[in-house]
Amino acid sequence: MTEHVEYTVSSERELKALAAKVAASLPDRLVVALIGTLGAGKTRWVQGLAEALGVPREQVTSPTFVLSQEYLGTRLIRHVDLYRIADEDEFWELGAEEWFTGDGITCIEWADRWIDCLPPDRLEVHLEILGPTERRVTLRGTGPASQSIVERLADTQAPVNHSPESGRQG
Repeated sequence: MTEHVEYTVSSERELKALAAKVAASLPDRLVVALIGTLGAGKTRWVQGLAEALGVPREQVTSPTFVLSQEYLGTRLIRHVDLYRIADEDEFWELGAEEWFTGDGITCIEWADRWIDCLPPDRLEVHLEILGPTERRVTLRGTGPASQSIVERLADTQAPVNHSPESGRQG
């Protein structure tokens, strides 16, 4: 069983290509939890995913100040930023229950701030800065639906630099 799959990307173009590859594997309803420091590429990831699902790139901007945005391409995409959320009540007041139960893909930036409020089955995308444009991207499934995505990605050739340390367990 593959616990996680890890990639190293050397450019924004490669990061978006990886997000597009993941987009092709997503079910109609799933939470994608984006975890990384400021500038790690969370919004760029969502842009790549949304573009792959038919949303023009210029429509996808960071929801830092509006907190939540929706885009409609071939599927509904919710884009949420939890950076400025002060407490659990505010989190739920944003409409989190709808994000988790309604159709669509919900991409949550700064998901680690409220990870305990997220559904148990989610795809975690950990973005780590390695250099000016280089990133390590670790995809981890936390339940059956998200784990099957990780399994499929581990078994296919990636369009970016796939690390041999993909977390494959014997």
